[in-house]
Amino acid sequence: MNKAIGGKITTAGSSAAFKTGNWRTFKPNWDKKRCIQCLICGVYCPEACIPVKNDQKRETDFDYCKGCVICAQVCPVKCIKIEKECDEEKNK
Repeated sequence: MNKAIGGKITTAGSSAAFKTGNWRTFKPNWDKKRCIQCLICGVYCPEACIPVKNDQKRETDFDYCKGCVICAQVCPVKCIKIEKECDEEKNK
């Protein structure tokens, strides 16, 4: 394995290998029944963790979600609740 010197990026796409979701303290909990599929949460997610397929929101990608809670703040129907996450959940 090559050692990166001074944080130098040595290969394209290498950041995808580093799952950063374990930094999270808060976890968004999405209520699918209340969701109106406006997709605003996905637009505002700074990590692009909220996938959309066929104009429908899918489950949050918790491998990369850092728990910034922006999704819950912008949701017009407040169907995303924020919960404190314990370390045992992240290590599953």
